[in-house]
Amino acid sequence: MKDLFEGIANLFTDVLFIPLDYLRSLELENWWAASTLSWIFIIIGFVAFVYWMRELSKYNKTEPEDKSVSAHSFI
Repeated sequence: MKDLFEGIANLFTDVLFIPLDYLRSLELENWWAASTLSWIFIIIGFVAFVYWMRELSKYNKTEPEDKSVSAHSFI
């Protein structure tokens, strides 16, 4: 059983973290290049946020929602 957990640890530290180790060493040379991945994720998140807000706006314009006090049973 101990070999299984050591194998999993070896997989993560020696194989799956190679890209992150490269980014860590790249940060010492060029911060902008190392931060590119973070900026890509920020842009993806912003695009998803804008898309979701547009979908909510479209839903609010087309679907009438019952906003009366007794619309929900828990109120």
